[in-house]
Amino acid sequence: MMQSMGEDVSKIVNAGRWLRAERLARAGATHALNTVLPPRCLATGTPVAEAGQLSAAAWAEIGFLGAPQCAICGFPFEFDRGEGALCGPCTRQAPPYDWARAVMRYDGGGRDLILGFKHADRTHGAPLFGKWLGGLCTAALGSNPGVLSIIVAPVPLHRRRLLTRRYNQASMLAYAMVKDIAAHRSDFELTVIPDLLVRHRNTPVQGGHAGMREKNIRGAFGLNERYRDRLEGQRVILIDDVHTTGATLTECTRILQQGDAQAVYALTLARVVRSA
Repeated sequence: MMQSMGEDVSKIVNAGRWLRAERLARAGATHALNTVLPPRCLATGTPVAEAGQLSAAAWAEIGFLGAPQCAICGFPFEFDRGEGALCGPCTRQAPPYDWARAVMRYDGGGRDLILGFKHADRTHGAPLFGKWLGGLCTAALGSNPGVLSIIVAPVPLHRRRLLTRRYNQASMLAYAMVKDIAAHRSDFELTVIPDLLVRHRNTPVQGGHAGMREKNIRGAFGLNERYRDRLEGQRVILIDDVHTTGATLTECTRILQQGDAQAVYALTLARVVRSA
């Protein structure tokens, strides 16, 4: 028995040594890579301390969003209107999702970041964007007495656009967000289902006013029937890159509600901010 205990202790010690050696090797490899290819700011290309980060100048160009804001759609207010206050559009007709939140305004430096991520293969920004979304998500959901099980559903691309772009930026954001949350919170059980929603029509690039965008997107999405039973009674976080008029988020929410989702929350990296 004593020999068995000694062997177990030896295994633990050896495992600890192996882990320390692995960490040192990774740190050395990272240092060597940074020496040859110094990390650059995602936005400006200027040197930064770590890869996938922003310079001080780039930070200053981003308009991060937060309170005070509409309790439903997250539209930013210029002054605090009180708890539960709604913007004009949500007062007139509340959207179908339970709430929507965005990390930043879609303008200036934020717009440049997203365009590079979406169209210029600058996917190395995904971990930072996931961290931002993770913080936003956990702040909006709050603390839980138990473990909250949630499905994460990225807004899908049509297969033709996916073949052209080669990746779905919303899926990358979803996986990056879940990875960040898993590293910091144990009271959320998030599962990404990248094909929970399917896109039937390859709609043109959205433009025009809200009514036109809503008409354009109507019927473009559907529910993947293989997940219908799994969706019933579940909370869903819908992920997209930009909240423009809300037409896409609204249509996707309707599809999820038709599949008997209990609640739908919408998270985007940015949103267009116009006068409410």
